Amino acid sequence: MRRPLYVPALLALLATPALAQDDTWIQTRLIALDELFGDTVNLMAAFLFADFGTGFPLIVGVLFGGGIYYSFYFKWLSIRGFRHAIDVLRGRYDDPKDPGEITHFQALSSALSATIGLGNIAGVAIAVSLGGPGAVFWMIVTAVFGMSSKLASCTLAIMYRRTTDDGHVSGGPMYYLEKGLALKGKAEFGRTLAVIYAFLTIGGSFGGGNMFQANQTLEILSTVSPWFKDNNWIMGLIMAFFVGLVIIGGIRRIGSVTSKIVPAMCVLYVVSSLFIILMNVTQVPAMLVRIVSDAFTGPAMYGGFFGVLVMGIRRAAFSNEAGLGSAAFAHAAAKTDEPAREGMVAMIGPFIDTIVICLMTALVCMITGAYQLPEYQSGEFIVGARMTAAAFDSAIPGARYVLALAVVLFAYSTMISWSYYGERAWEFLFGPSTILLYRMLFVAFVFIGAVTALNNVLGFSDMMILGMAFPNIIGGIILSPQIKAVLEDYWQRLQSGEMKPFR
Repeated sequence: MRRPLYVPALLALLATPALAQDDTWIQTRLIALDELFGDTVNLMAAFLFADFGTGFPLIVGVLFGGGIYYSFYFKWLSIRGFRHAIDVLRGRYDDPKDPGEITHFQALSSALSATIGLGNIAGVAIAVSLGGPGAVFWMIVTAVFGMSSKLASCTLAIMYRRTTDDGHVSGGPMYYLEKGLALKGKAEFGRTLAVIYAFLTIGGSFGGGNMFQANQTLEILSTVSPWFKDNNWIMGLIMAFFVGLVIIGGIRRIGSVTSKIVPAMCVLYVVSSLFIILMNVTQVPAMLVRIVSDAFTGPAMYGGFFGVLVMGIRRAAFSNEAGLGSAAFAHAAAKTDEPAREGMVAMIGPFIDTIVICLMTALVCMITGAYQLPEYQSGEFIVGARMTAAAFDSAIPGARYVLALAVVLFAYSTMISWSYYGERAWEFLFGPSTILLYRMLFVAFVFIGAVTALNNVLGFSDMMILGMAFPNIIGGIILSPQIKAVLEDYWQRLQSGEMKPFR
């Protein structure tokens, strides 16, 4: 196997003295590139965040509206089937003979590794600081509806995935948009949506799923020691190396790594949060009451939607990425011949990501009072992350080191999962023979993200991630009768006892 050799070769190229010494020629052109994207970012923002005088941005309406539609159309299977989804996740319905590449648990871990990150740490802090405790209520509401969006897209992912003779799986929204709509007599429309979605995914993988993660990792580490920021090129090389080490192995290696990293980082973060919450457990009931009561005041409603659904979407693609279709890439590779079963596993993602982890972050910020400090009111993600770090540190001296480690793990897992998403989109557009080029570019962008702060480039890529919602939800709603038929058939067989667990 010669493919792994590109990693050290590429890193050697990136480690040239010109780059290491902040070469003026390169910096000038990077700044010019950043400025070039500026007008495009403004145009995309004007469209995605247009509210038509309602105060409710278009992109928020699409994402939130899609979740509401799916929830009622599927008769709240996301709630009725939750216990069964846990049983599937535990491996009770795993059959090694089923087609696919990774287990249900590995598929969920891969999808969660892309969503759990700065949205849970910084985005939540921003939402609570802008909208107060009531913002948390709207986070939970949107996550509940988001579970149905994940159920829909990941059921479709299994229905329309493609498996080669050697067992390699290619799946994701491009395939169900193209093939599913073609079966409904809308082949040209479906192909157009699929191509648009693929281009948006590639752009998003380089920016929000890569450069932004690397850049903000360095920012958080700099709160521990300025050495990290002063030697960002060294950290950039290290991150690029370890990302390259995993992504060359494809989804099997990604699934294997994330199935270990995701539980570890979740436990690390949740245990730290629980420690602070349990130390102040007598305050929790009153805080939960306040979360609900404040949700229906004007400032809290505005802050909740603005902080979570607008700023959170813009900087973390709505935290759990429900409605964007991105999780369908990972879940398409699951070992199963039951599309509905994988859809049910996928819907656990928003529950863990938002209802559990984001709620804990919010409670920590509320308990410590950090959300009320004026220095954390700017709405910038790095400021939001510093607020969370300050909250943890005030309750547990030195906790900022634990949080910094969590951020590194979150960002790393996000990068390797988004590399897979972008790779599947790249393969759809350009064919499997060009995948090596994509992987090389992705590793290079890890380094670039660590050593530069190209705000417009990052803004452009984040807009592309948000834009993924439009083709995905439009196509998904058109295909929703097919999804419903598959879900109802599966649920009927399960309830009748026809479907038995393997263990």
